[in-house]
Amino acid sequence: MEVVQTARMVLSRVTADDLDAVHEIHSDPRTSVYHPSGPITDIESSRAMLGLWLDDWDERGLGYWAARPHDSQHVLGFGGLRHAVVDDRHVLNLYYRFRPSAWGHGYALELVRAALDVGKGLGTVVAVIRDINEPSRRVAERAGMRRERTIPYGGVPSDLYVA
Repeated sequence: MEVVQTARMVLSRVTADDLDAVHEIHSDPRTSVYHPSGPITDIESSRAMLGLWLDDWDERGLGYWAARPHDSQHVLGFGGLRHAVVDDRHVLNLYYRFRPSAWGHGYALELVRAALDVGKGLGTVVAVIRDINEPSRRVAERAGMRRERTIPYGGVPSDLYVA
């Protein structure tokens, strides 16, 4: 599903043109407060991350979306599903990160629900959430995901949520 319409957003396959938005969002210290290594500090790291996302689409036909309001090309955030190995299992990893200006408007929950719909029948969908990341936990739980257990992930305790 390269393009998915939600009530308020267009979720579309990321493109190379999304590099500036990827960097703006992932280099903002506010969006990376729960990430163990902190924000991305250089454009080349953002380019490498976007390159992985583009490869996911090219090689597996599934990957992260850029989330935009219906009436704008402004990127609110990124998220969706990608194939991954988590805790020694092949799964669909759910990810979501939005600009601070988009926080508190329900966009993350809207994206997560769309991703869970797309993931039905494709495999086990999981979200790995730092044990201290209460906002992300609330989104996952409101979308119907349940905490399975705590695992070490990226060198820190993280909760594994399963759809």
